[in-house]
Amino acid sequence: MKSLRIVTAVVTGLVTLGMLGWVGLRIPPRPLGEVALDADPVAHVALPDGLPAPVDRFYRELYGDEIPVITSAIISGRGTMRVNGLTLPVRFRFTHDAGHDYRHHIEATVFRVPVLTVHETFLAGVGRLELPFGVVEGPQVDQGANLALWAETIWMPSVWLTDPRTRWEAVDDDTALLRVPFGETDETFVARFAPETGLLRSFESMRFKGDQAEVKTLWLNEVVAWGEVDGHVLPVETDVTWIDDGTPWARMTTEDVLYNADVAGYLHQRGP
Repeated sequence: MKSLRIVTAVVTGLVTLGMLGWVGLRIPPRPLGEVALDADPVAHVALPDGLPAPVDRFYRELYGDEIPVITSAIISGRGTMRVNGLTLPVRFRFTHDAGHDYRHHIEATVFRVPVLTVHETFLAGVGRLELPFGVVEGPQVDQGANLALWAETIWMPSVWLTDPRTRWEAVDDDTALLRVPFGETDETFVARFAPETGLLRSFESMRFKGDQAEVKTLWLNEVVAWGEVDGHVLPVETDVTWIDDGTPWARMTTEDVLYNADVAGYLHQRGP
């Protein structure tokens, strides 16, 4: 009987811990604090002529006849990310020197307490991912980080027009190719637009899945919903999926955006 009571107590304790963990993983984190940077006014330029039809429609739906000139962006929000099969609530802040560099700060939480922090940078063409269990870097990381730089430009899509290194190419009424720079070469995104709204629906590219990957995997970025944040129309719900996983590994909700702040020093800091 004594051994039975011990077993029962152990099982009860494990079940209780499991339930507590389950609850803790379903409590969203608090938002990150405000960014203590001032922003410069956003200038506008005319929408260029000669764009592929779905691209022209997209920009006219989003901006009209003039597009904003955005030099930097700080995007903050919350969501979930899957790490080693476990889906964790996260809060994030992505800082971009538009078209050139970025810094990612991501915190995974349980009961709103940070349990894992990710510090990722892409500076001067070199990617570096710092995790609690090590640092990941190398040529495959650089390639993936460069694609992330340009995919995240969805939060400031006028940069795909104002940066002279990018170019759009026609495919059909709802699809276009976006060529972006990578060192001395180019990388390609397949951009698919929603026929009903004209807004960008998904972005596809071939990316190395890790620093040891020998072949590239189809990497899908989807805009689940467009909306207004701080007076700007931009993606408010996004999913990121490796095609061989089948389901999104990251789901993000945009809650705050700051354009045209001086991020030169901020990019090299740590923390939010």
